[in-house]
Amino acid sequence: MGLSLPHLIILALVVLVLFGRGRISEMMGDFGKGIKSFKQGIAEEANPQPPAPPAQQIPPPPAVNQATLNGETVIDASKPSNPL
Repeated sequence: MGLSLPHLIILALVVLVLFGRGRISEMMGDFGKGIKSFKQGIAEEANPQPPAPPAQQIPPPPAVNQATLNGETVIDASKPSNPL
């Protein structure tokens, strides 16, 4: 006992009366947008973005031949401050 053509027509008329023509077209539009976004999500997953290049590392500052001791700057004279 399946659905025949007259049963389907009556069912379509009942749905049309309950929801109205505007609401049905709106639901079908939302359904289409959902399928489109699903397909885009699948496509993005299949083609992953290449990883971003690593951030450039800042080299450490050159060693300075001075230090602060008790609030006074002390310069180490045993090493030249500007080697050539």
